[in-house]
Amino acid sequence: MEPQKDIFILAIESSCDDTSAAVLKNDVLLSNVTASQSVHESYGGVVPELASRAHQQNVVPVVSEAIKRAGITKEQLSAVAFTRGPGLMGSLLVGVNFAKGFARSLGIPLIDVNHLQGHVMAHFIREEVRGENGELIECSNIPQLPFLCLLVSGGNSQIVKVNAYNDMEVLGQTIDDAAGEAIDKCSKVMGLGYPGGPIIDRLARQGNPKAFQFAEPHIPGLNYSFSGLKTSFLYNLRKWVEEDPEFVEHHKEDIAASLEWTVVDILMKKLKQAVKQTGIKHVAVAGGVSANNGLRNAFHDHARRYGWTVYIPKFSYTTDNAAMIGVVGYYKFLDGDTCPIDAPAFSKVTFK
Repeated sequence: MEPQKDIFILAIESSCDDTSAAVLKNDVLLSNVTASQSVHESYGGVVPELASRAHQQNVVPVVSEAIKRAGITKEQLSAVAFTRGPGLMGSLLVGVNFAKGFARSLGIPLIDVNHLQGHVMAHFIREEVRGENGELIECSNIPQLPFLCLLVSGGNSQIVKVNAYNDMEVLGQTIDDAAGEAIDKCSKVMGLGYPGGPIIDRLARQGNPKAFQFAEPHIPGLNYSFSGLKTSFLYNLRKWVEEDPEFVEHHKEDIAASLEWTVVDILMKKLKQAVKQTGIKHVAVAGGVSANNGLRNAFHDHARRYGWTVYIPKFSYTTDNAAMIGVVGYYKFLDGDTCPIDAPAFSKVTFK
């Protein structure tokens, strides 16, 4: 029997509140389907029990649609890759158990993927775009190894040295809250709604980033801390509102811009320090906060000022998505790195 020419990977991501499935042919993305959950907005944050129930409703239609859009049949699949962790345990279990059952029914291998590794590897996704002569055009700006990656999201803030897809070293990380979490909570205190990241980003485009000052922590090494910023923000806001009950409404653009500027400044100071220590000037950003325009502008600014080569993902690859899980699955498949059927999900934030 001749070896299979192309490798088709079905990927499933269910670590938080987005149910996502993707199909890749080798490292080329054929489809990426995501069902988001609006039920959490009224609660001001993700409710784990509601998230897992929504995953149960969404996972079958999302997977079915991903395979349909890819233009293949399930029998053509080579393996099923899935997010094993970290994340919300109830949400993870839905994706993990579906992946196990689906792979077993087809008699194909299972590939477990670390969610954080997936965010970093989103830069290695290629898209199927054809030129005038039908040739495949590579549409991703793949980083040169080794590179540094600033991984920032609602749950994680890390500086990672990437030597290979399966060789990543955390140089620094938050010792308390993540950058995205701090932004979300400050937005909630302002009464702006959830999720706060996109709201703050939009308002910040219209405000003065130097209008207000908030405390920046002084943490040794390359680690981050955002709890002090949250406390400073809360105390200042209380004082301003006591003096003027309509203060937030009158100054929300300037508050948002000042908050964003402070968070980005904290992130970039440590990243600049990491570049200096390692001598690596190929620098990427990944995770949900990498969609923030202020952070993206800071990356471009540092590229001009310090000669960095920067890699910024498409907006569709910043949030949780199965395409990033699939590209890791592809590389692991090539190495024969599969997992047993009894591999459990894990919620702890770590690199494998």
